[in-house]
Amino acid sequence: MVKEHPDVIVCFFDEGRFGLQPTVGRRWARKGVRPLVKVKIGYENFYVYSAVCPTTGEDVTLFLPWVNTAMMNIFIEHLSVALNGRRCFLVMDQAGWHSSEDLRMPSNIEAVYLPPHSPELNPVEHLWDWLKRNTIRNQFFETIDEVMDSVADYLKNATAPILKSMCGCKYLSYYK
Repeated sequence: MVKEHPDVIVCFFDEGRFGLQPTVGRRWARKGVRPLVKVKIGYENFYVYSAVCPTTGEDVTLFLPWVNTAMMNIFIEHLSVALNGRRCFLVMDQAGWHSSEDLRMPSNIEAVYLPPHSPELNPVEHLWDWLKRNTIRNQFFETIDEVMDSVADYLKNATAPILKSMCGCKYLSYYK
């Protein structure tokens, strides 16, 4: 939140894809023993839409089935209501559905676009890395609902201080 304007919040936004496609990572094993991870090959997935304020740890998150302008409009409307009248600068990448002519941006939200091909500037990318490392890596899920439940459980436990530390970046320190 900007000190001079407490009714203004700066949030970073991104979508993360989660699904049955296995995420296999390193794991400990005795020397000479190859660890096995049971996986179910599948392409069923969902998207987590999240806007996070790195300076306060506030977030607004929705699970949606696709990435497109219609889904983005649903998220933007949800975010606008969650802001309770505050103004928001929503920083995001330049995906086509983020700047579509059909995108309905409420008067309390203003889009700010990151330079092209610069995911490293979006602190929400750290959230996706953390979620994938802690929820689905080396895990076996029978159904997409099990994946959703696992991701949702971690997000419910991600308090504002956790999100603030996870999504805080040195280049954002002037907002404090």
